[in-house]
Formats: sequence, structure tokens, C-alpha cells
Amino acid sequence: MQPGCTNDPIRNVGFVSTRIAGTDGVSLELDKWARVLERNGYTCHYLAGELDRPADRSMEVQRFHFLHPDILELQAVLFGRKTRPRWATERIHELKNEFKDALYAFRDRFAIDLLIPENILAIPVNIPLGLATAELIAETGIPTVAHHHDFSWERDRFLVSACRDLLDAAFPPDLPTIQHVVINSLAAEQLSHRRGVSNTVVPNVYDFATPPPPPDEYCRSLRARLGFDDGDVMVLQPTRVVPRKWIERSIEIVRYLDLPKPRLVISHSAGDEGGEYTERVREYAQNLGVELVFIDHLVAPERGTNDRGERLYTIADVYRAADLITYPSGYEGFGNAFLEAVYFRKPIVVNRYSIYVADIEPRGFDVVAIEGFAARGAVDEIRKVLADPEQRERMVQKNYEIARRFFSYEVLEEKLLHLFRCCNGQLLGRG
Repeated sequence: MQPGCTNDPIRNVGFVSTRIAGTDGVSLELDKWARVLERNGYTCHYLAGELDRPADRSMEVQRFHFLHPDILELQAVLFGRKTRPRWATERIHELKNEFKDALYAFRDRFAIDLLIPENILAIPVNIPLGLATAELIAETGIPTVAHHHDFSWERDRFLVSACRDLLDAAFPPDLPTIQHVVINSLAAEQLSHRRGVSNTVVPNVYDFATPPPPPDEYCRSLRARLGFDDGDVMVLQPTRVVPRKWIERSIEIVRYLDLPKPRLVISHSAGDEGGEYTERVREYAQNLGVELVFIDHLVAPERGTNDRGERLYTIADVYRAADLITYPSGYEGFGNAFLEAVYFRKPIVVNRYSIYVADIEPRGFDVVAIEGFAARGAVDEIRKVLADPEQRERMVQKNYEIARRFFSYEVLEEKLLHLFRCCNGQLLGRG
């Protein structure tokens, strides 16, 4: 059912989030949804506190961002305690009404037919925005596909709060025009159990129908810039520097491999979860004699140069330059970096985190798996993979074929268009 047909009232889709920019997991997955929708004839528009989308289809409201000072001020008194000051409640509702005006303006400006809130009705990093979005949906009945990446009950920092009433109201809301989407089966079970909300599992995906190009001179120049010769092993940790990534395990792996250049390349910065862990990781690496190479300042959405004329690289360039990917996370909502490593045909060391065990491992991927720590057997297995090009090629090719079957754009397309047909039915049923 294509947009523009007489029986399809949905043409313009509106994505709403705190941030739609950069290489965080939510922004990356949102972009994949938009690509699939646009190739099926829908027009996508964007509303967020930070944007890198076309200006003629976007609207920016800075207070939507979870790092805006007004939002951080509220977060400081809403979590880690049981009661909140009266001024906080009043401020929440003041901002909620301001945000709801912005949402209405976005809907009217771009004639939005269907709304896709990206994680703002799941993780409570901007409570006024979640409340405003829930009220807009309740007031207008706009068809909504709410894309939930992680919930408050999945993060320790949100477990003690002074805003349980607000979380119950909008994180997520149970409204008749919302189709709820989660990214893994465990989240689906918890959402049904905790809130009685039916939902659909749509896993993270990658465009496996379009293979990556081989490394070129530009890509290879990154290795040289970082000091890696052709025979050196470049180990990549393709994540942010936050505690749940368990980067200490990657440091241990590099140390135990006894590489001539014991170095770990880290592609992302700390993000929104603080810098103390970065210092902890630096000290741990120093104690083990491993050099950490932080390259977030070299990574950009597109190839180009910085103010000094130095080359900038895409995350694709970084993957293609690497020899081994370490992914020892203790918790992940799904595993974008895992799929990226598979896409770029790199061997992977992965910790068996819960979602991996439930939704990824049963597909039969060939990886070096660890159980919370780098055992000697796992390190020996890594050495064999690095030393045997034929085994490595069999491993990465098998993984690519599995991922193309279960985690491709085509899988997303089938699930997403089904959800849109359900939303079409709601609109047509209203007359």
C-alpha cells in the first residue's frame, strides 16, 4: 500500500526525539527507519533538540535535548530520591505545555499524518517532553509508532525516583492509537508484564543487501595516522566509554594477546553518562601496559577535514581499518556495534550479555564468546583467528549471511509496513 493511494491517508511521517544527530544508537536506528520509509514513498520530517537533518524538513527546539541545562536541573531532583520539590512539579508542567505547543506546531507545519517518538516515551531523560508527547497523542489521536530502545527499569540510575506518577503516565503511555515497538524479546516481555502493553519486536538492522566497499587509500591512511603498520593488529572498541560497555575486558584481551603494539582503539566518547569511568579505564589500561587510542575527535558523519585541514573519517572507515572488534558489554538494548562488525566482515569478541543470548546467539553466529571475563581459552581462540586468514574468512562470511537473513533492511521493511497498515486501519476506521 503506497502513500498517495486513496486508501492510504499516511504520507508525512514525523520523527521526534531529544537528539537526531551523530552516531548514537537511537539516531542511527532512526536513520535506518527513515531510509526504509522513504524508499516506500513516505516523506520523513524531524523534531529534536539537536539535528543534522535537512533544514526544510526539520524543526529544532533546544530544550528537547536531554543535556539542556533546564532539563539537567530537573533530572538532578527527580532521581536518586523519593520526593521532589514543588517548584520541580510546576516547572515540569510549564515545560510540558511549551513542548506541546512545539509538537502541535511541528504537526501543523509539515502536515504530519503519523508520529514516531524515538525513545522519548521509554527512557526518562526528558520528562516534560515525554509528558507533552503523550498528551498530544491523547488529544489528537494521531497514529503513532512508538520506538522504544530502553526503559527506566533497565537503568540503575532511574530505579529510585521522585517521579513515579509521571513515569506511569508517559513512559510509556497506554493509548489506543499507539503501536509500541521494542528492539528485543526481553524488553517485549517486561513491557507486557509491567505495563500490560502489547508490542512488536523490531530488531536493529543493517543494509546487508548492499555490501561494504573494500578498504581504500583514505581508509588505510587512518591506520598510518594512528601508528599501525601493515602487520600490526588494530583492536577496535566501537562503543561509547560508559560502565556497561565493560571496556576493562577489552583492555585485558589486548594485554593477554601479547601484541608488539598493545593498543586499544576506542571510537566514541563518554556521551551522557559521565567522565569518571573514562579515568578509571585510562588508569586500568596504564596498569596493564595497554595504550588507549581515543579517536572520537577524528570520527564524523562524512569524510572531510577539520579546521586544521586534517582528515576526518566515518565510522565505516574505522571498522574497515580494524582487524578485531571487541564487544564485551555487560548490557545492551540490542547490539548495533555487533551488527556493524558483522557487516564490515570483522571477527568479533563478544560477551554473552542477556539480549545477545536471547535474540542473537540462537541465530548461529560464529564469534569468540566470553562469559564476563577474558579466559585463556578465549584468548587462544582469538590468536588462531588472527593467524588463519582462511578460518577468518569463513567466520565473517557465515556471519554476514546469517545477518542478511535475520537483521536486514528487508526484515525491517516487512515489520514496519505492517505497523503502518495497522495505523492506516485506525485512520480509515475513523472515517
